[in-house]
Amino acid sequence: MEENQPKTGKFGLTYGLLLAGIGIAFGLILYSLDMHYERGWVVNLVSFLSMVGVISLAIYQFRAANGGFISLGQAMKVGLATAVIAGIIGVLWQTFFINVIEPDFMDVVFERSKAEMIEQNPTMTDEQITQGEEMIKMFTKPSVMAVMGIVVSLFLGSIISLIAGLIMKRQDNTY
Repeated sequence: MEENQPKTGKFGLTYGLLLAGIGIAFGLILYSLDMHYERGWVVNLVSFLSMVGVISLAIYQFRAANGGFISLGQAMKVGLATAVIAGIIGVLWQTFFINVIEPDFMDVVFERSKAEMIEQNPTMTDEQITQGEEMIKMFTKPSVMAVMGIVVSLFLGSIISLIAGLIMKRQDNTY
């Protein structure tokens, strides 16, 4: 009799929702502490470690539900599904945050980025500053930020899934 194999999509959805929830909670904590404009290494490290932990947990739990076995392909599917779900929800949350909670967010990001650019390059000409402003405007468009968010989520998710999958893979050699 053939056993029911767990579905990679179910685990991706469950743990993608968990990862998105953690990301939203972390964002709300930063907002409540007035640190939501910070993008220092500590904020990025916490976000990355959350992603590593949840994707690894999703792969581990899939392996446990699958009789202790998982292939690298299954690990990649679970991890990427988790990353995609979290990425999409993260983009939706970011859109809600920017449009409802903090409508001036993009203007503040633009001004801070411009000030940082000028501070790091004090000898810039007016023409270079104008070019820099255009680049900042291009990368701070909500649509560009949404695409970049999903691409980064997929990229990091694939690397994390690959490493976790290689560590946790265990093939069923009974047949």
